[in-house]
Amino acid sequence: MSVLINKAAIDLGIITRDAEPMLMFYRDLLGLEVEGVIPMPSGGTMHRLKVGESIVKIVQLDREPPADAPPGGIPGATGYRYWTIHISNLAAVVQVCEQAGHKVIVPPKVIRPGVTIAMVVDPDGNWVELLQAD
Repeated sequence: MSVLINKAAIDLGIITRDAEPMLMFYRDLLGLEVEGVIPMPSGGTMHRLKVGESIVKIVQLDREPPADAPPGGIPGATGYRYWTIHISNLAAVVQVCEQAGHKVIVPPKVIRPGVTIAMVVDPDGNWVELLQAD
């Protein structure tokens, strides 16, 4: 049996201990549009931000999780370690991130002809790959 996909995108949930710095990064700095804010059934708040057809869900629970994900991005541990946003103004976005004090793990670099990436770190230490294809 195959999964019958009915949306041309995926949604990503990021659990955080403090939603405000995460919103300042994703909503205010990167400019992701707020689709909505909804209560979590188990207690807490989900902030839904649009990335094309995808949604990034920034979730702060009423009861803090007992552990944090291991830091270090790609080489730090197994499991989900980064995600990618396809953009058309890579150099400008990286500059804005740097000026706002966010760590740039991988400065803009061509990884294959016509494709340039950079990796930045959000306030919780999650790695975000920014990709520009010519």
